[in-house]
Amino acid sequence: MKYFNTAGPVREEMNYMIDPLTRWDLDEIMSLIHQQKYFILHAPRQTGKTSCMIALRDKLNSEGNYVAIYTNVEVGQASLHNASRSVTAIVRVLLRQIKILFEDEFDYDSARIFADSCDPEEGLYEILGYLSKYFKKPIVLFIDEIDSLIGDSLISVLRQLRAGYTNRPDNFPSTIVLCGLRDVRDYRIRSSTSEIITGGSAFNVKAESLRLGDFSKEDIIKLYTQHTEATGQIFTEDCYDLIMDYTNGQPWLVNALAYEVVWRMKENRDPSVVITPEKIEQAKESLVLKRETHLDQIVDKLKEDRVKNVILPMIQGIDTEPNEDDLIYCYDLGLIKRISKKPEIANSIYREIIPRVLTYIAQVNFYHRYENNEWIEKDGRLSIQTLLNLFRLFWFENTSIVTEKMVGYVEATPQLVMQAFLQRIVNGGGYINREYGLGRKRVDLMIKWKYTKDEKTMYQHIVLELKVIGKRDKYERVRQYGIEQTVKYTKFCGEKEAQLVIFDRDRSMNWAIDEPNEHVEHEGVKVQIWKLGTGDDE
Repeated sequence: MKYFNTAGPVREEMNYMIDPLTRWDLDEIMSLIHQQKYFILHAPRQTGKTSCMIALRDKLNSEGNYVAIYTNVEVGQASLHNASRSVTAIVRVLLRQIKILFEDEFDYDSARIFADSCDPEEGLYEILGYLSKYFKKPIVLFIDEIDSLIGDSLISVLRQLRAGYTNRPDNFPSTIVLCGLRDVRDYRIRSSTSEIITGGSAFNVKAESLRLGDFSKEDIIKLYTQHTEATGQIFTEDCYDLIMDYTNGQPWLVNALAYEVVWRMKENRDPSVVITPEKIEQAKESLVLKRETHLDQIVDKLKEDRVKNVILPMIQGIDTEPNEDDLIYCYDLGLIKRISKKPEIANSIYREIIPRVLTYIAQVNFYHRYENNEWIEKDGRLSIQTLLNLFRLFWFENTSIVTEKMVGYVEATPQLVMQAFLQRIVNGGGYINREYGLGRKRVDLMIKWKYTKDEKTMYQHIVLELKVIGKRDKYERVRQYGIEQTVKYTKFCGEKEAQLVIFDRDRSMNWAIDEPNEHVEHEGVKVQIWKLGTGDDE
């Protein structure tokens, strides 16, 4: 029986998989290998880099023209700036990998004795020269997790590779592929002397830099169809657009979503159960709530200034031009995608988990504050009037308190706290669709609430638009622009009513807690405008 893979390289005998060799331009890579080039393969975490390298290693070895070796240098990270210890550990792992791969034709003991006799400062250079003479065929070396190395250790490894470059192919590997999250040229390395080193001869080891892409919709269909062929369980056609929206083809998310829906959701283990968009939606929600390792790694990056410089303006929806290096960094991490000139969060799952994580404490507080479900009508529908009145009261009384808890993202407090409140309300009974990004000048939200009517499952859709009056903004302009944006988004959602919530962070309008709402109709859409000022304690 096969499974969708969510950990480590794919294994053909165990996992549904897209052939790793089809994930990149194999002709281009083979051309680089034939030309004895050194090059970079980089992509975000858990996109299939290791699987692709191992597949290519096995292909090259089966053809017999090269000796292809894969090794992971993450072990060298533990030694921080102690380059000698780091390189020694890397060499030992390399030799063990070769022993496993070529056990019958490799004299491991002799190679280990040679390695131990080398000066640790040049150990990698020496052992790669030794191996090149030993195997007598050109060596193609895949070095994984290269950017896990730190400071002096990374500098030492790269310089030793550079030193042997001119000795290839007889006395040094013919081709070396460095694999990590980022292109080596983008690294900023702090050495043990606290000197930041960028560029220079230590990095001139590569001719090309290749980025591994995500799955296409066709890839997703092909992957999921393997499960259907093996078990008979069907995914309806309308699942695939939803899966593409949730994941944007990110390989780990694609596999994790499938694993969640067909295996972890026990009711779906029966292959006669048809997988529908509603089940995919449930699986997505479960995946977000569990925040497994991959999602936690993404979340952890939010603390970094380079990430915050990009993500914060997105949450605010303001016009800005983040530093290009920060944008590249977020792109390399897989956090953002590029659409026209405005970058956006890479996929809907990341777009949802980011505000959830940033407002976790607020959600917990909301959970204890609001427990009586007074916002649910007798017929099971949500009362948006009750919801927003409760929120307005909370916001007026607690603005300064919640602002203090938005460490690093204070400027986005209105947008984040509103989403935290709504998240608490809909947990267990609905979902929130979020749209935000650079230059949007607002946050689009749609609550999808599930209720029962006449023993049938029904869905209520509530459209909300959030805007904030900035220091240089005029209320009338924000109001008019907000109405136009709200109507546009409401029509896109197929609805005829919406709520426009305008926050006055600087109290320029002196709105009271009981500030009356305004009701307008524009292009056939009814819009209720909520005006939220702040209390006297701010």
